[in-house]
Amino acid sequence: ALAACAAAFVAPKADNAIFFENFQSKSNPLKQWVKTQHSMYSNDFEVTAEYSLDEEDKTLVLARAARHYGMFAPAKTGSLEGKDFVVQYEFKLAKGQECGGGYLKLVLEPFDTPKSFANSVPYSIMFGPDKCGDSKKVHFIFQHRNPISKQLVEHHLKDPPQFPTDELTHLYTLYVQANGNFALYIDQEEETSGSLLADFVPPVNPDKVIDDPNDEKPDDWVDDAKIYDPEAKKPADWDEDAPKEIVDEDAVIPEGWLVDEPAEIPDPDAAIPEEWDAEEDGEWEAPLVPNPKCDEVGCGEWAAPVKPNPAYKGKWKPPMIDNPAYKGPWAPAKIDNPNFFETDHVEILPIAGVGLELWTMSEGVSFDNILMTHDIGSARALGLQVWKPKFDAEKEANELKLKEEAAKRQAEDEDLNYEDDEEDIFGDMGAAPEEDDGEKEEL
Repeated sequence: ALAACAAAFVAPKADNAIFFENFQSKSNPLKQWVKTQHSMYSNDFEVTAEYSLDEEDKTLVLARAARHYGMFAPAKTGSLEGKDFVVQYEFKLAKGQECGGGYLKLVLEPFDTPKSFANSVPYSIMFGPDKCGDSKKVHFIFQHRNPISKQLVEHHLKDPPQFPTDELTHLYTLYVQANGNFALYIDQEEETSGSLLADFVPPVNPDKVIDDPNDEKPDDWVDDAKIYDPEAKKPADWDEDAPKEIVDEDAVIPEGWLVDEPAEIPDPDAAIPEEWDAEEDGEWEAPLVPNPKCDEVGCGEWAAPVKPNPAYKGKWKPPMIDNPAYKGPWAPAKIDNPNFFETDHVEILPIAGVGLELWTMSEGVSFDNILMTHDIGSARALGLQVWKPKFDAEKEANELKLKEEAAKRQAEDEDLNYEDDEEDIFGDMGAAPEEDDGEKEEL
């Protein structure tokens, strides 16, 4: 643990929960979970307080970098029609994050084979942070079944918010209301909100008319609007070999140019290293540095600059003309969408449980206090009771650490400045000219 808190730790509880996991069971902290037996997952999960301020506050940690993780906890919601739904959890990047996910997959019912859990298992909702390179966003993706085709379609939030990538514990909350509206919170502050119908791509209601998938572009279709003029000929006086630049014959050497001065000189401040052995290493030569005499105008052999060649024309190409065979851009024919439907209401599909199906390039990624409930009030209360004190304590500890590091750097800088001042003082004393014996005062 990072440090011990003064108050005794009390394992959190959640009222009115469909599912709650705090990883505090002393006998088996993963008793609600089943690790997948799929070969692609290493499953180096650990339940530890290593990254907590309180040594009793255990979290689920992805312990090794560059690994896939897969684990499932059964928790059936039943139908969510006419019901609010909330999913909330704490997430921490104790050692930062290069590339990897921190989201939950709320697996679609029915799913009764937890040991086969993998990325191919359909989900109802995917929610949480995901980072790779400069991209860092909070996913909210839900799946909706087209009532005509019976196929599941993923719908992605149009403008997902970004998320903090510091090393503090942050709280992620998704609240989907029975009326089809939603709100997404980070640290109990609303980041975005909207409608399941209006704010996702592709939209739930598909296009009424679509491109005909069986229509193909004819082989003789011409969609080049311009062509090279086949009648054009290169002018007789066109010189393709003329260079782009030529020497400026009118240029003169600048006044003050030092022709006899080298551009580089041996470093006058360089000293032969103490360990240099002339017999083994050869004659020592000072490294070269730019000649300061060259800074003002220049020095060394002078060469006239080049200038654009007025006779340059480059490689000749015939001009472009309108293509007489042009038919315009091709597009497939439009047909009525056989899978078209229209609804004014979207409900979240029933959930079979909580899945962690992740890839990470960083270790020390942790999860805690995973909650599913119908009650946004109890989710907010849990956050205030458990997450907020934890976050405030971590923030205070982090600020103190930064102050201590800044003070240490300042002290080191002052020591270096003092040593430099000593060298300057004693260097000047050692370089003072010797007194002339003839000018010494008599005692």
